[in-house]
Amino acid sequence: MVTKNSKPSYLTFDKKKYAWQATIDYRAHPERYRVGKGEQGVLICEPYKSEIVKYWKFKTESDAVKSSKKILAIFRRHLKKNDFVGADLARKFLQMGFTRSRRYANYRGGIKYDKTQDYKQNERNTGDPEKVKSAAVFYAAWQLAEATPRYAKLKKAWREQYG
Repeated sequence: MVTKNSKPSYLTFDKKKYAWQATIDYRAHPERYRVGKGEQGVLICEPYKSEIVKYWKFKTESDAVKSSKKILAIFRRHLKKNDFVGADLARKFLQMGFTRSRRYANYRGGIKYDKTQDYKQNERNTGDPEKVKSAAVFYAAWQLAEATPRYAKLKKAWREQYG
């Protein structure tokens, strides 16, 4: 957890110990995927990342509505195919739409830490109010995905099989 006086964790990130690797094709090797916490792995797991990221937009509320609908459709398509990895990554993009929108709503330019001042946390509530609306859109879509019974069933089965 980062407190106001501590430095961000990405400064000490150890890429070699990270559970997700960009060199793995997670569609061909779904057993290598890890559910993880939050949005972990979302921008690494190929080919899913490249298939979803092009639709991920949150600049305006209108962008967020279109984006979240498209990503929810991708989520549902993966559920129909029993593709938990694809569904989980689509869910993570919805979650990330919420968290990134909130970051830009809270901090001007989405910049939480000031590198020039030993990574002191910047002042809150200086960001873009339009992003609050985008965040609300993504939050609703993310919660809808999380509450989908089929997703919960696939996630449980995944954890039982792969840990």
